[in-house]
Amino acid sequence: MKAIIQRVTKASVTVGEDQVSSIGRGICVLLGISVDDTQRDAEYMVRKILNLRLFEDENGRAWAKSVMEREFEVLCVSQFTLQCILKGNKPDFHSAMPAELAQPFYNSILESMRSAYKPELIKAVKVGEAAAQEREGALQRTLGVGKGESFPAIQTGSQRQQWGGG
Repeated sequence: MKAIIQRVTKASVTVGEDQVSSIGRGICVLLGISVDDTQRDAEYMVRKILNLRLFEDENGRAWAKSVMEREFEVLCVSQFTLQCILKGNKPDFHSAMPAELAQPFYNSILESMRSAYKPELIKAVKVGEAAAQEREGALQRTLGVGKGESFPAIQTGSQRQQWGGG
C-alpha cells in the first residue's frame, strides 16, 4: 500500500461538472492499494495517516500535531496509479488491486478511519470515480517514481517504510 499525503487548506474532487467530495483544512490522501495488501497493512496505514505530525501546535512549532489533534479533515482518494511499476518507460499496473476487490478493501480502510477519528471529518472518493475523470483529462495521472525501493510516501507490507523522498 502506498499513500501520498498532502497538507491542504482546502481540497476537492470534481467528476464532470459535479463536485463529489471536498474538505477544508486538513490532509488529502492519495491511496494506492496493491494485490498483496492485507488488513494488517490497512491498520498500519490508518494509524500513520491519522497520527502523522504534519501540523503546527498552538505556539507555531512545526511538525508537532496530527490531523486528529488539530481536528482537521481528511479527504481520501483511491489512486491505483501509485502501484505503477515502470517497464522501461511504460507504466505497468499489474500490482494494483483490481477495482472489484479494491472497493471493499478501501471501504474497510475508510471505516477504520471513521472509527478511530470523527466520522464526519473523513471524506472520500469512491474507487474508480477519480479515474473516470482522468479519462476526460481534468485530473492529472499520478505516478510514484523513485530510486530503488524509495518512494515519497508511506509504504507498508514488504516494502521499506519511509517518509520523504529518495
